[in-house]
Amino acid sequence: MLRRKIVGAAIIYAFLLPTTLLAQAPVYTAPKADIDKIKEEGLKHSQIMNTLNYLTNVIGQRLTASRNLKHANEWTRDTLTKFGLENSHLEAWGPFGRGWELERFSAQVTSPYSFPVIAYPKAWSPGFGSQVVMPVEQTGKGKKSKAPAATAAPSTTITGDVVYLDAHDEAGLAKYKGQLKGKIVFMSGTRELKADFEGMAHRFTAQELLDMANSPDPDSAVRAAAPAPNQANMQDRLKRFVDGLKRAKFVIDEGAAMVVDNSSRGSGGTVFVQSASVAADIPANPMDFFTQKRLSPWDKEAEAKMVPQMTMATEDYNRIVRMVEAGEKVQMTIDLKVKYLDDDPMVYNTIAEIPGSDPALKDQVVMLGGHMDSWHSGTGATDNAAGVSVAMEAVRILKAAGLKPRRTIRIALWTGEEQGLIGSREYVTKHLGEMKGGRNIFGIPQSGPQQKPELIKGAEYENISAYYNLDNGTGKIRGVYMQGNEAARPYFRAWLTPFLDMDATTLTLSNTGGTDHLSFDRIGIPGFQFIQDEVEYDQRTHHSNQDVYDRIQAGDMMQAATIMAAFVYQTAMMDERFPRKPMAQ
Repeated sequence: MLRRKIVGAAIIYAFLLPTTLLAQAPVYTAPKADIDKIKEEGLKHSQIMNTLNYLTNVIGQRLTASRNLKHANEWTRDTLTKFGLENSHLEAWGPFGRGWELERFSAQVTSPYSFPVIAYPKAWSPGFGSQVVMPVEQTGKGKKSKAPAATAAPSTTITGDVVYLDAHDEAGLAKYKGQLKGKIVFMSGTRELKADFEGMAHRFTAQELLDMANSPDPDSAVRAAAPAPNQANMQDRLKRFVDGLKRAKFVIDEGAAMVVDNSSRGSGGTVFVQSASVAADIPANPMDFFTQKRLSPWDKEAEAKMVPQMTMATEDYNRIVRMVEAGEKVQMTIDLKVKYLDDDPMVYNTIAEIPGSDPALKDQVVMLGGHMDSWHSGTGATDNAAGVSVAMEAVRILKAAGLKPRRTIRIALWTGEEQGLIGSREYVTKHLGEMKGGRNIFGIPQSGPQQKPELIKGAEYENISAYYNLDNGTGKIRGVYMQGNEAARPYFRAWLTPFLDMDATTLTLSNTGGTDHLSFDRIGIPGFQFIQDEVEYDQRTHHSNQDVYDRIQAGDMMQAATIMAAFVYQTAMMDERFPRKPMAQ
């Protein structure tokens, strides 16, 4: 206990000391009365769980290009209007591709004895018994169209033998040549599960936060001098990745009826599942795979290069593999009916505004948001109805508190994030600008001849002050990732001060990735993601069937919305635009 108290004192000292050392110019802070109004509305009159409930339990999963996602677009647009925001609308981007919906699914072992299994189809996986809808036949000028003859619906259920693909290279695959057609193929190995003596849930300790606060500038010489990655390890990982691609293509090409893999993590029936795999040719240089254009499962042409696919909970997967390895002939019956949606290739972001009150500054904009799309096995509660609800609650708080920001505050609820931050990237390119050349948004070199990064500024580039994002689950805010922007420190220090008693204490120069603030940061606009307690994010909910409303921590969400409201409001009230970091070369 003594060590914890000492470390706790050290982190508060580390928090407070730099404020006086780094604040070279006056830092705007809102009057205490304004912050008190934000706290009062956010903590005592919160509506955030109502928003979360509707997004998750009523609308449900929100896979990109699904009807549920469009429903969420329309509901959030209308709800933001009810909150008092203006110019609430949907903004299209795309074309993306086809939507996908699961209509019916069940899976069970039927021989040598019966038991149901916990599994979930992969997004955009084909179903069984797909039916092609023929065009209406025209019978001649002036005559009525002749409807196609009624036909019996094809069966969506199969029963097949299970084959465990115990092969890790091309020589191993050769043993299965001609043996997989019509079979249910288990692709992964078994995964060892251990008792969870420590528990899944985790909040950052004082030491972890102190280590984070002491992280160097991600673009500094300190990082540049770090040891080079272990080339042997990288080559080994690349080989395993390529071997996995070859195995997937082999099984699909051999005509397997269904491909099954083991949940990559989790236990207790938790299934972590994402997109179906498309059979892909492997280039001579495997690194070219990451930059070459290839089919995605949502491309219409990809359906012919896929077979039905599902991910199974590890306990059931391990059990079936061990039965096969013991010599048992295992059969399964699987019912899988899906629907592809080709009527609208476009996807939509939801946008709304609180207009600025200062005639000299109202054309400038402070943005906040989170992504509304989700994966399909749960209801996308922690990823990311939580972030959407926090952003919506933040603007509701400001309207309900009667505050009048000088700049316009614009909320954006993104889509297509799970497929590569597409919605936010399309928005940024359309309105703000684009970075040509250099590495892409994920730090991977662009394909083709390399060119020096060049920023092409859009019409609204100079008018954007900052963007704030929330997308790390249900955990409370513990601070801010500054993305290497040292100039942000004195502002964020001052703005966190009223929330020290809520455990929001930490600033780190570190970058954090994988979500929509990167679209802004990439072109030099201040884009920030908040530090959040992990809670059960990676262990239980992130991209899993357990990402549901009941995993949400209500108190953490109220705290996060209150802090986001305060940050956005104070950014909108500054005399000057929020400071930008030098552009990386």
